[in-house]
Amino acid sequence: MEEPWDFEFLSRIVDGFVSFLSEFVDDWLANDMRVSIFKILFSWLVVSLIAIHFAWKFYGNTVNDMYYRQGTGGKNGGTPDTAPHQRRWESAAGDNLKTHRE
Repeated sequence: MEEPWDFEFLSRIVDGFVSFLSEFVDDWLANDMRVSIFKILFSWLVVSLIAIHFAWKFYGNTVNDMYYRQGTGGKNGGTPDTAPHQRRWESAAGDNLKTHRE
């Protein structure tokens, strides 16, 4: 009994999508001011995304190296060479937990 309901639900979704696409194509082909504005904005979005993609391909490693800077901590935002063995809350509790070295 649930198959007709699933088919009806799916057919409504497909019909709604097809009607939306047909209206969109009709509006796209019309020479209307709002369609022209949409085309300009959509073109700007696509060009911007392509520019971001190529800029990331070109400068991505540089940005990544700047973010994960190596060196001593406390100087110009660098990361410390080695992390402390225990966190503050672990050492404050006084528990001696096993590490992977033990």
